[in-house]
Amino acid sequence: MTKGPTSREGKSSGRGQRDLKVRVKTARGRKLSSKLWLERQLNDPYVARAKRDGYRGRAAYKILELDDKYRFLVPGARVVDLGCAPGGWCQIAVARVNALGEKSGKRVGKVLGIDLQEVDPIAGAEIHQLDFLAEGADMQVKEWLGGPADVVMSDMAAASSGHKGTDHIRIVALVEAAAALAFDVLEPGGTFVAKVLAGGAETEMQAMLKRNFDKVANVKPPASRSDSSEKFVVATGFRGRREDADEDQRD
Repeated sequence: MTKGPTSREGKSSGRGQRDLKVRVKTARGRKLSSKLWLERQLNDPYVARAKRDGYRGRAAYKILELDDKYRFLVPGARVVDLGCAPGGWCQIAVARVNALGEKSGKRVGKVLGIDLQEVDPIAGAEIHQLDFLAEGADMQVKEWLGGPADVVMSDMAAASSGHKGTDHIRIVALVEAAAALAFDVLEPGGTFVAKVLAGGAETEMQAMLKRNFDKVANVKPPASRSDSSEKFVVATGFRGRREDADEDQRD
């Protein structure tokens, strides 16, 4: 078993302050990539902040910052979080849609977390194990919600292959699948939020979203690491499946 991380104080600066950046010692069996990842985690202010605030991961601040800008997690909203593990996005949604009913005089919302794996319970959220790609998943989601959703959000990412281009194509395909479910469960005027990777293969996906929503924005929230290629698409004002409408007109 490898030893845990250690820290050391650097040289004093000219202002008498010390460099408190944590460095991880190399240990037998630990790859350089693992060492660098651990160093980044230990020195990430969002990781430390998440621990203090009781969130299950730094990703919670990404949806918080997106909602601060676009205001889709409103009291009373019904929210579906696809690929919800470990649960940070659900935690933010529960508080903002008033799922626990703690805000007196405000509408009470509902948060539904969906994941392939088992997720530890989250106060105020209803968590289910489900493959959202399975046949009938949309009907099951609406049954659990008790009606259509106001927000469908996804922080899912496909398993890394180590090849940037392949990973980009995979995550775009995952976002397209999540959007397809959103089209089936969203209320008119609803919002779709999903993580994508910048890379140029998402043109068709963007066009699909623009046909179905009033506005589509691509955002990199401050909590997203600067060296990451991730960004988030925020589609607001769901209009319904434009493809369906076009087919009806042709018929």
